[in-house]
Amino acid sequence: MKSIPFILRSGLILLNSFLLFSVSCYSNSNAQSVSPAHKTEISGLLSEKQFNDLFPMRDKFYTYTAFIRAVKELGLIKVKVVRRAVSVYQFTRTDKRTGKAVIIRQDEDWNEDWAKKKPDSSYVIDFGNFCSEKDITTNKKELAAFFANIAHETRHGEDGKYNDGLMFIHENNTSLPYVAPNDVYPAVAGKKYYGRGPMQLSYNGNYGYASDCIFGDKAVLLNNPGLVETDPVVAFETAIYFWMTPQTYKPSAHDVMAGKWVPKATDKAAGRTPGFGMTINIINGQVECGKGNNVYGMNNRIAFYQYFLKKLGVSDPNCACSCGNMKSY
Repeated sequence: MKSIPFILRSGLILLNSFLLFSVSCYSNSNAQSVSPAHKTEISGLLSEKQFNDLFPMRDKFYTYTAFIRAVKELGLIKVKVVRRAVSVYQFTRTDKRTGKAVIIRQDEDWNEDWAKKKPDSSYVIDFGNFCSEKDITTNKKELAAFFANIAHETRHGEDGKYNDGLMFIHENNTSLPYVAPNDVYPAVAGKKYYGRGPMQLSYNGNYGYASDCIFGDKAVLLNNPGLVETDPVVAFETAIYFWMTPQTYKPSAHDVMAGKWVPKATDKAAGRTPGFGMTINIINGQVECGKGNNVYGMNNRIAFYQYFLKKLGVSDPNCACSCGNMKSY
């Protein structure tokens, strides 16, 4: 299988189509953990009035009801990722409602002797932790960071006011198929996998894995990628999926904002530090990071973040917001 380079389209990141995830280094942090019984529902962090106020120019496709439903429905899913050798994977999806665990991906070489001799590494993506894993202040910061990035990806035209997020449902140029070789998530003939939804999900590899997580079946979005631009719940679910899921060498944006990510020596040498700036590096680092502090896309995301923080009634004075001196992955 072959990975696809990161490409810019109106500030969006086209995610790596191979989607090989690595185990990030986690430890305790300054953010206080919250027991499942005391987690704050997303509706407790954000009312419909607040949502509408944050996105007054949004397309009618993006509704508060759809967002809340996406958070709740995907929050009932967790995925365990296990790797053998360098790139042999098994993914197990658990539905918390039933406790049923189903293997949704097991690579062809999983049971080969040479693969079984290599040490396993594993981690769990619990989608129920989206903006709810820590204390209320930390959760609101994460929500502001998530909104800042999807607002930038979907904005249109109101510079300086930050009221123009969630305006685009799909990218402007829909003529490109965004198809890449992928043994696990092959493209379906005639289908296009251009950027769609709040995080502008792109490439067949990403549609396939998102579909595995959301539906437990890779074929749903591979066969019908248009669901991301016709079903608002699915659209928001794809954005949450990306936010919560580590990529090759990268932590998830969630783990960064929840204070769970601890930079490795290689990250420190590359100037990568916990904070909002790291989410930019994860999403669009090759275009916006490591180029100094006069980069429009990066500064627009930062401005959205500060705007949403204020709207949500929290602050992040030590946010490490810039990625100007961070090396991209």
